[in-house]
Formats: sequence, structure tokens, C-alpha cells
Amino acid sequence: MTNDPNQPEIQAVADFLRACLPFSELPEPALQQTARHIQITYVRAEQRFNADKDDYALRILRSGAVEIRSSTNQLMDKLGEGESFNIHGLNVGDEGVFAKVIEDSLIYNLPRVHYENLRAEFRDFDRHFHSQRSRRLRRAARYQPNTNMMLLPIEGLISRDPLSLSADTTLQQAAVAMSERRVSSVLIMDEDALQGIVTDRDLRTRAIAKGLPLDTPLAQIMTPQPQNIDISASLFDAILQMTQQGIHHLPVMQNNQLVGILTSSDLMLARRDDPVYLVQHLSRQTDTNAMRAVIDTLPNLLVEVIKGGMRAHQISRVLTAISDTLCCRLIELAIEKLGPAPVPFCWLGFGSQARGEQLIGADQDNGLLIHDSATELDLTWFQMLADFVCDGLNECGYPYCNGKVMATTDSWRQRLQGWKDTVDHWTRTPTPDAVMRVSIFFDLRAVYGDQSLCQQLQAHMLKRTQKDTIFLAALAANVLEQTPPLGLFRRFVVERNGDHRDEFDIKKRGIMPIVDLVRIQSLAHGVAAVNTRERLQQLMLKKVFTIADGRNLQDAFDSIQQLRVENQSHQIANGNQASNYINPKDLPELERKHLKDAFRVVHDSQEALRSRYRQGM
Repeated sequence: MTNDPNQPEIQAVADFLRACLPFSELPEPALQQTARHIQITYVRAEQRFNADKDDYALRILRSGAVEIRSSTNQLMDKLGEGESFNIHGLNVGDEGVFAKVIEDSLIYNLPRVHYENLRAEFRDFDRHFHSQRSRRLRRAARYQPNTNMMLLPIEGLISRDPLSLSADTTLQQAAVAMSERRVSSVLIMDEDALQGIVTDRDLRTRAIAKGLPLDTPLAQIMTPQPQNIDISASLFDAILQMTQQGIHHLPVMQNNQLVGILTSSDLMLARRDDPVYLVQHLSRQTDTNAMRAVIDTLPNLLVEVIKGGMRAHQISRVLTAISDTLCCRLIELAIEKLGPAPVPFCWLGFGSQARGEQLIGADQDNGLLIHDSATELDLTWFQMLADFVCDGLNECGYPYCNGKVMATTDSWRQRLQGWKDTVDHWTRTPTPDAVMRVSIFFDLRAVYGDQSLCQQLQAHMLKRTQKDTIFLAALAANVLEQTPPLGLFRRFVVERNGDHRDEFDIKKRGIMPIVDLVRIQSLAHGVAAVNTRERLQQLMLKKVFTIADGRNLQDAFDSIQQLRVENQSHQIANGNQASNYINPKDLPELERKHLKDAFRVVHDSQEALRSRYRQGM
């Protein structure tokens, strides 16, 4: 590079370095001198930097991304624009540390002599790199696999040699075989294909209690096509599935072939204080006072699981499972009180509950979807059901929705055809009120009841939205109103006064813009998934997002959500109520930079959406 400091390329380098730590702390003459010594290289993805092969230099990322990995290939850090590394310095004490380029990158190289001269002359500059390795090691803990037992695979717990019999085996023959093997279930097989399952409970309730002859074939009492689980699933997945389905035996499959069975007895190996046991405990309660006692433990639970290393998307699954269980238990209690439902129905969860992304402090967003055969008298039963459940949720700590998005509201409690007509009206006439309601409604999931009703409604919804460019443009305009809190020169935009002065709402300004833009792309391209991370995966498969853009958006979502739950954990641990407000000044410098990077990803994705729907808007 030329030594003329007035050359535009040198000034461009100096301007960039001036915004990067620790170069931002250098006096201007030293910064200009450093810029003159920078060497620029373009590096392809997958290239590695190793201390034993590459020159000693400080490498600053002008663009692109790099991973720092240990000698055992453990992820220690992820670096983006403006961050730097010296692979030789990171190697001290742990030979084998390497850097892997994960995106095509433009890298500024500062040769060893100039790098070491800066460290010798400027104490703060030296201190930054002296502590860099220890900071990276601390951050590496964030990327280590979670050792919480609930997240371990079930492979080590399953019984590999389950008892299996044919469908024509008699009840007596099965009982003898089960007694000899001392097992509580038998799998019904047709050669290598799983046909059904019979458990001790089935023998009691479906055979003995009904006085069936001992020579009755198992086919008459078996549960056909039973629930099963893949061998790669976690212990948490298994307990959650058993709890939600009310079963105690899960056949385990690998590549669609039976490899074993997992029982509730096997799951007793899990610790009793793990959060998923709250789901089981909650499902056995009979009054709202006892339920509220369980829900009141959730703030402390959040603090403990954060300490245990659980990630934000795992925490939100646990908290959503708890609210799902509460809804289901209240519905069961209502049916005990009101009698059986007169026609099939489905209790709908909207918003974060539907997406499986609930956290502490969630309110109610729900509705009722009723079979078209319901009479006016039947509808009275469903109104009483809605009152019972919504009142119960409020008593248990899930407050009424301020916007009345609840099954107690007539417009959120309808027959299937009524819901379809409502969707048609919303999409045909996208008023601001309709767009607001759509943003809530289009994240929907069946929490209890006939799931086929929900599937029919969602299919109708996706058919309406995919080709309706006017509606999608109106939805896009609403989505783009909420932008990340970044102003000029990448400064955070915070509240200027009030109770939250110098803070911003990380959910409203960080999480929801991602949720909103991923939702609209899903509606536009017929993606039925509701969870934001699952939607992103589907959109990448459909090539709506490139792999790089999709992963960047998911990383931004995960990092912002993680910061959100960690902030709530700190608030609770300090005796305060959990909220979504955060003061950026309370964050370490590196954390602030990563948050700005995440917001920049969101901003760029919003601009792409704006460009796509510019004509319609």
C-alpha cells in the first residue's frame, strides 16, 4: 500500500480502524501510521489460519466472518466485521488453536513488527490483546454442548430388546410372555413394521374390565400406529411427548425401523428438579390455587436454567410447554364441570405460545375453533368453556389480553366457516385493524382438541395469502414500522424520558421485527411452520433466503433472544420483576457490538423486504 496518507484508500482504512476496538483508542498519528502498514487480502470460505503455517500478524475482519476453534475443534468464538485476531497469540498454552473462515472475507493484515510496536507503546492497546484469549475462553463456554441431562439423547436409556408379538397372539399368551420378561408392554409387529402397542393398562381397561375371552387376539385391544420417537431425540423431547400425549411407553425408531422402547420408568433417571417435571406436576392439579403455586416458581426456574447453560430457544420451549399444559388441564376441568363437548373443537394458541417462544410475563392470546355442525345452543357451551379457561389462566398468572384476543371474545370464538370468512375479510380489506389482527392470528397452533380443524384453517389461510400481493404489501408496511433501535453512526436509540429512560424494549425492537418479517415471507411462500427458527429453515430450503442470509438472521434472532432471557434472569436475581427493557450501557463493549451487528442484520433484511413490496406499498 502506498505511503501517502492523503491517498483515499489509506483514509478509508483509517476511517474503518477508527471505529474498531482497540484502534479507536489510538491517537490519530498512530492510527494514520497503522493504516499505511495494512496489507489487504481476500480470503475464501473454508480457509484456515494455523500458527505453524501462517505468518505472525494481526488480522482484522473488514467483512465476512471467522470462527476461532480449539485444538479439539471446540468453538471458542465467532468474529465479524471490525473484530481481530492473532492466531499466534491465541495459540499460547493451547497449541492447535486455529481460525476458520466461514464466509468469503476481506481481511486487513497488520504485520508482526507494527503490531508489536503498538502493543509496546500503548498500554490500553496491549491490555486489549493480553486479555483477549481469556475473554474468548470465557465466551467459549457459551458454545459448549449443554450437559444438562434433559438435553442428552435418549439412545443410552432405551431398552434395545423389547417384547414383540404378532397381532393374532391371544391375550393369555401375551400376559404370560410379559410376565416372563417382566415388562409392562408388548409391541405388535408385522415382520419389521410396527403395527401397534399393548400395555398393562390396555390389558386391564380394554380386556379384563370388559370381560373379553382369554383367546381374544391382541389386534382387538392394541393401540394402532402408536406414537413413537426418533433415537436422536433428547430426554426432554421424550418426556414432553409422553406428558402431552398422556402415554408411558414410546417405541424408538431409527431410519423408520424399530430399535427399542422407552418407558416412563426409564425416565426416572432424570433429576426431579428439572423443569419438565413441572409439566407433569401441573397436569395433576385440580384447582387454580395449586396451579398458580407452580406457575409462581417460573421466575426462579428461569434463573436456574440460565445458570445451567440452557439456551433461549430451549427455555422458551419449556415455558411454552408449561402454559400449554395449564391450558389443557383447565379445559379438562371445564369438561368435568360442563360435560362433554357437543361437537369437535380446537383450542387455539396465538402469538408466542403458538410459535413455542413464550418467556416470563406472557399474557393470553387464544381462541376457539368449533366444528361447523355446532348449533346456537352448542355455542353457549363453548362460551362457558372459554370463560372458565380464560378466567383460570388469569388466576394462574397469565393476565387477560388488553386487546381482547381471547376465546371469550365472540370474534375469536367461531365455527370453522366463520373463521374462514373472517380470514377472507381481513385479506380482502387490509385495514390497519385487520392487519394488526392478522399479525396475531397467523401465528396459530392447536393446543387442545381436534387438530384437523386447525390444519384446515391454516391451509385456507395460506391459500388466501400466497398470491394476494395487495394484502402482503399492507402486511409488509406494518412489519416495517418497527425497526431495530440503531441510529446514525450505529448508536443505540433509547427512551429519552419516563420510567425506561436510557433503555429500549428488546422484544419490541429486536425480536418482533425478525418474527414479523419471517412470518410474512412464510405466508407469501406457503410455509406452514409457525416457530420462527423452523420457518427460517423452510424458507432457506425454498431458497427464499440464501443459506448465508438465513443463518445470519437465525443467529441474530438467537443472540437477541439469549440476551433478552439473560437480562430477565439478572432482573429476577436482583429482586426485580422481569421485563423486556434493557440499558445498552449496562452491557460489556463486546456484547454491545454483537447486538449492533444483530440489529444490522435485521435492518438489512427489512430493507430487502421493503424492496420486494415497494410497488405494492
